[in-house]
Amino acid sequence: MKPRNQQYEVSKTLARVATGQAFAEVVVRGGKLVNVFSGEILDNIDVAIAAGRVAYVGNAERAIGPDTQVVDARGRYMAPGLLDGHMHVESTMLSVTEFARAALRTGTTGIFMDPHEIANVFGSEGVRLMHEEGQQLPLKVFTTFPSCVPATDDLEDAGARLEVEHISEGLQWDNVVGLGEVMNFPGVVFGDPKMLGEIEATMRSGGTVTGHFPSDDDPMLQAYIASGVTSDHETVTREQGLRKVRLGMHLMIREGSAWHDVKEVIKIVTEDKVNSDNISLVTDDVMPQTLVEKGHINHVVRRAIEEGVDPVTAIRMATINVARYYKLDQHLGGIAPGKCADMLLIDDLSDMTPSTVIVDGHVVYDNGDYVVELPKFVYPDHIRSSMNVKRSLTPDDFKLASRYDGRDRTTVNVVGAIENSARTEKRTATLRVENGVVQPDLEQDVVRLACIERHHGTGEISLAFAQGFQLKSGAVASTVAHDSHNLIVMGTNDEDMAFAANELVRIGGGMIVVEDGRVLAEVPMAIAGLMSEKSLAEVVGEVARMEEAWKQIGCPLNAPFMTFSLLALPVIPEIRITNRGLADVTQFKLINVEIAE
Repeated sequence: MKPRNQQYEVSKTLARVATGQAFAEVVVRGGKLVNVFSGEILDNIDVAIAAGRVAYVGNAERAIGPDTQVVDARGRYMAPGLLDGHMHVESTMLSVTEFARAALRTGTTGIFMDPHEIANVFGSEGVRLMHEEGQQLPLKVFTTFPSCVPATDDLEDAGARLEVEHISEGLQWDNVVGLGEVMNFPGVVFGDPKMLGEIEATMRSGGTVTGHFPSDDDPMLQAYIASGVTSDHETVTREQGLRKVRLGMHLMIREGSAWHDVKEVIKIVTEDKVNSDNISLVTDDVMPQTLVEKGHINHVVRRAIEEGVDPVTAIRMATINVARYYKLDQHLGGIAPGKCADMLLIDDLSDMTPSTVIVDGHVVYDNGDYVVELPKFVYPDHIRSSMNVKRSLTPDDFKLASRYDGRDRTTVNVVGAIENSARTEKRTATLRVENGVVQPDLEQDVVRLACIERHHGTGEISLAFAQGFQLKSGAVASTVAHDSHNLIVMGTNDEDMAFAANELVRIGGGMIVVEDGRVLAEVPMAIAGLMSEKSLAEVVGEVARMEEAWKQIGCPLNAPFMTFSLLALPVIPEIRITNRGLADVTQFKLINVEIAE
């Protein structure tokens, strides 16, 4: 792959090709152009490419010389390369390079990643490493610098902190385009100096301030927007979507592996007929299985089309709308003179599976095969050794002692999981107390839950209870535990919980399922305890075995490990576990597990 050229560096060359004074390097001939500017599909169009950018759109016969590569697009649609306007690469469990290998073939030519997962483990250094890995790839990797590390100041401990000075510095890096999702919306609304400082630094730099607003509080929403936050991807209802679009907010409609929002929220386009210019389609979090079985952002476009959106409109929401939101539409998002020559050749727009993918004028994928090699990137040893747990865990570490003497039963707060939702419910259960220890109750679907600090070796362990997973045996553990990514463990018995935790520490982090003191399945993630060093195919196999292992111990949920990984996220209601204890997110404070009577 050639280095990417800036438009001002090659404008004379483009003009010469457009006027017939020079030949194009590549001409894509005779396709049906998906014109995202006019909303039309134009037949029998050629696209002439030089220096990685589009020089001419129309009849490009005069641009074909003896050395011009001609790509036959007859019978196929020519669409702009797809852009994912908000995603976390870490959620794919893959390195940026391996994710690119999975995504490019599906038509993704650019992403706007928020690497706040690795930021919570390794701070700016982790962000820089992922960003640098992305810059060497044919996939265009733009970064929004993480805003909330840790997600909350008073409820948990992450591996690192990002302050305003870190954000200000990161915004100067090439292709850092703004501020990552501002999850601490109460902090923004009520004037937290750190949050307002980050937003100010981003606005001063000309960057985009991306949001995260899961509340229905209208005055708070309007204060949030007035503070400078311009988008949201946490919209789950039609009414929320209408409200945000009407207030000028850029609405990101999400369809990931576990969160399926297109069906409901896209009704504002199909039924309410709102202008879709300020709406984009995003994935947020995608499992490796989804990348293989359904695709990436092309799957979200396909879902919009299935729900009744005109194909050209759906494509616009994953191309030019994204580019405009990030102020990059001079370069990306459409097939027009001067823009980067990123395009897809697609046989059927309703299917959205490209047969050919072109990036910067180079064919990178064609008829089922890559025609370019992706460079290797190796993370430093300390990034691959992130487990800093003070000591080996024992079964006694997972026994919750009752705060009240003499009770044989006690009422506790419970973290209630909801299938395919990032939210939890604050529930209660009455449990037995034996020898002063509060017992789980499988008949009530109440199991033990723990969070172990894994960044600083403090030895801190918090204990609570969870409901909703329907476990019948065994235990599970994960270092993917949004957002601070401490070690979370859940199980039916303390022996398996200790075994799962110790085994996960031994392999360097990841996810694991155990039963009766043996490993049923594991996904090692050596890169910060968040990403695998293995290939997509290997990770897909490991995750498939893990899904089966979850079923083996009784859990029927879809993608249960993703729901489990969110039990420690104290910025989405209602109740979570952190290394410091049980957090009531509606009040933003720690609460006791046991309820006083």
